[in-house]
Amino acid sequence: MYINFWYPVALSKDVTNEKPVQAEIMGLNFVAFRDTEGKAHVISNTCVHRGGALGRGKIKGDCVECPYHGWQFSGDGKCQVIPTNPLDVKPPARAKVDAYPAEERYGILFAFLGDLPAEERPPIYDIPEFGKENWRSNDIVVFEINGYYQRSIENGMDGAHNEFVHPLQGAPSIIENLRKHDIDVKDESEWGCGFMFAASGSTSEDTKVLGAGEGRTVAGSSIHGPNTLITRINFTEERGFAQYFFEAPVSDCKTRIFFVNMRSWMLDEEMDQRIIDINMRIAKEDIDIIEGLEPVRTPKSTAKEVLTKADAPIYRYRDFLKMWDDRGWRIDWKELQSQRGDVAFAIPCPARRTEKNWVLDPVPLVKSVDAKPKLKGVAS
Repeated sequence: MYINFWYPVALSKDVTNEKPVQAEIMGLNFVAFRDTEGKAHVISNTCVHRGGALGRGKIKGDCVECPYHGWQFSGDGKCQVIPTNPLDVKPPARAKVDAYPAEERYGILFAFLGDLPAEERPPIYDIPEFGKENWRSNDIVVFEINGYYQRSIENGMDGAHNEFVHPLQGAPSIIENLRKHDIDVKDESEWGCGFMFAASGSTSEDTKVLGAGEGRTVAGSSIHGPNTLITRINFTEERGFAQYFFEAPVSDCKTRIFFVNMRSWMLDEEMDQRIIDINMRIAKEDIDIIEGLEPVRTPKSTAKEVLTKADAPIYRYRDFLKMWDDRGWRIDWKELQSQRGDVAFAIPCPARRTEKNWVLDPVPLVKSVDAKPKLKGVAS
């Protein structure tokens, strides 16, 4: 799990100025709320007074109020009110919690969980089809899996599993094409990579049901950062899906996924639920596999797996993870868990670069990393 990326916190419609919303991400707790002007904020959930959970409190004007002793914290993380203090006494400078940059896109509230300045932050993935003519998005679907987010992302980057995991998709031609042609994985930005390949001749039952046409299907997947997956399925030049999965690791064995599905045909609203039902049936097939994987987390060494050239997208994803390891962005999960209960942690926010006197300990980060995986020597 990595700091310094954008993570989905909640649906925008669920974040109000009436009641705070709690969210657990990477084993740490956050609270989201809106101020009186409707601006959304995300701050650490732990009150620095006596450890109260701010998300269990109330919203008072532009602040969230701790349910334990009524301390009020504004969207910048600073305490504005200590009820037991005289009215003319300001809260001390140390009375603050980490506050994170927040943006709303596609009906989702995202928070940048890290301390990078704005000019150095990786962006939220841009959905080019969103809001465009001849494209329609379903209502966002939020679901959870009892699995590790990297396993989920790698599953989406795996073109070889469809025939076996998704029987109604069929697609024996995918396997045939993978035997004949290597997957060409290309870097799409400094934050991710992707691939497309031909799946012509697909006998997918889903495409028959949807009337998408057969014989010209091109499909592929991309990653952006450690936790955003994109899949594209083009049945024809005019008919296709573009699917976006913004994933929030709740812990090392649980993941919350915000799913945005775009489509370029069957644009009537009455088709929304039908599309959702088909996509979620397919997702359930993936979930059944992911929740049964051993080990639960991605192996640290490729020597613990027998990989082939068809796994090239998995290798490249892990190359990116290695780069972020080298930058010191990976959370030391074991160290974090070993101190839980004794120490209150927070992911360091940008203000920590310019301000001192923080109460919450910064989350422990891994200092050393494994060697970079390479394609050379994989099984054929």
